[in-house]
Amino acid sequence: MVLVKRWIAVAILLFAAFAPAQKVEKQSKQRVKPALAARPPLGWNSWDSYGLRIDEQQFRDNVKVLTNKLKPFGYDYAVIDEGWFLRNPESRPHPELLQYELDANGRYIPVPSRFPSATAGTTNVGFAPIGKWLHAQGLKFGIHIVRGIPRESVKRDLSIEGSTFKLADAADQSDACPWDPTNWGVKDTPAGQAWYDALLRQYAVWGVDFLKVDCISNNPYKVSEIRQIRLAIQHAGRPMVLSLSPGPTSVDHAEEVIAMSQMWRISNDVWDVWSTKAPFPKSVKDQFAQAAKWSKYAGPGHWPDADMLPIGELTPYPDVGKVARHTRLTPAEQRTMVTLWSFARSPLMVGANLTQLDEPTTALLTNRNLLRIDQNAIASREVRHDGETIVWTSDLPNGQFAVAAFNIGDEPADGAWQLSDLGLPAGSFSVRDAWEGTEKGSATDLKVHLEPHATAAYVLTRNHQ
Repeated sequence: MVLVKRWIAVAILLFAAFAPAQKVEKQSKQRVKPALAARPPLGWNSWDSYGLRIDEQQFRDNVKVLTNKLKPFGYDYAVIDEGWFLRNPESRPHPELLQYELDANGRYIPVPSRFPSATAGTTNVGFAPIGKWLHAQGLKFGIHIVRGIPRESVKRDLSIEGSTFKLADAADQSDACPWDPTNWGVKDTPAGQAWYDALLRQYAVWGVDFLKVDCISNNPYKVSEIRQIRLAIQHAGRPMVLSLSPGPTSVDHAEEVIAMSQMWRISNDVWDVWSTKAPFPKSVKDQFAQAAKWSKYAGPGHWPDADMLPIGELTPYPDVGKVARHTRLTPAEQRTMVTLWSFARSPLMVGANLTQLDEPTTALLTNRNLLRIDQNAIASREVRHDGETIVWTSDLPNGQFAVAAFNIGDEPADGAWQLSDLGLPAGSFSVRDAWEGTEKGSATDLKVHLEPHATAAYVLTRNHQ
């Protein structure tokens, strides 16, 4: 009997030792999902048209157009950019006059007068109703923040939700964003992590899928706060695309931003300017060098971000240029911009006021050949830079390729290249004009005539030998 009891005890111990491991292994397999941002995110961002001032009705009106006209083509992110917590965003040139909407633990919350759905009785429920509304339509919800802790919250001596720390314990008051007056930096300490954990718990409740964090990827580059935010997203238990701004992110940091984020800006803000000698904003022409430098780092779950597309109607409150307007880019320059972004496999985030979306802008954004290059290319690269003429190629699934030729100069240009000299396999290809959708016959070479600032793009299918 004693021997039997000993064997039973051994069996129980063995079961206890192995059963949890089997359970964990099973759970681990169940958690395996496709990579977050497996393809470059597509969507709409409020900044280029509304600046700091967007309200809920304007957001919902844009989302309706996004749903009807762009979602069928894959655009599924809707992002409220900076300023949703400012009661008086028009006072931004005078920071001392700014007024903020804050919760009891010092976190920004949407201003009820601008976002009425945030109010439930006497409680501010944040963006939870908007997040729920977007998800019901099969869309994803994004917000913009500036890294750090509100200075006003530190001044009020508030506590960090879910911890024993005060905000003053976490705030680095020697570290302020050089161009934004709202926040202090965050210490790389347990108190600092507690702050970001509390912040991301809030965003998870709101249903946030996309978090654009500013003043973190350049001027200055704050790797400690990127790490804290990434960890806080994990702690919150809700997957969120982490988008880092502004640029130019240094290529020296490539491995870090790849490991800790899904998007990072490769330049400072790009606006509707073809070329400029001014340091700000950046122009479309500026992006060619940046895109070429970063192209090899693009891949599932990590995408160099060439910035929003400032096309269509930029109204009523564009942050740069101030005057409401139709994009200053010519039709050729807009096509060149979309082509470069697509070949570089950049996220495509539309800046236009979608409530005034016209047919030419819709056609730019919904060209299936260019979207296929952006979303499905296996690899892309610049292969020629002959003076003012630039050539890119992309490797597509099923053995196809894409080629784009750009004239970034101010005079017409002609180009001629053997396809094999562009890195494509030897032999002939069936050629389709990517923009026009027309078949161009078979060829072993590429010949183009390009007007200033114009582009030509083709999808190539190898002919059977």
